[in-house]
Amino acid sequence: MASSSMSSRGSGSWTAKQNKDFERALAVYDKDTPDRWYNVAKAVGGKTAEEVKRHYELLVADVKYIESGQVPFPYRSNGN
Repeated sequence: MASSSMSSRGSGSWTAKQNKDFERALAVYDKDTPDRWYNVAKAVGGKTAEEVKRHYELLVADVKYIESGQVPFPYRSNGN
């Protein structure tokens, strides 16, 4: 759930372009980069540093959930 301190500007859903820009920015600004989330937000556009940090935290949680084996592989009916 979004915190009440998040601004309404840029909150909510992310566009495909914002997600792609987010991925690229994460590759450029690693965990040791000063002001990482500010820089990522600037690269994404329309999001705050708090929003991109939260987006990252949700991504990490999703990856951990998938890697834990709790997400089944998609069913394929064509035998492949």
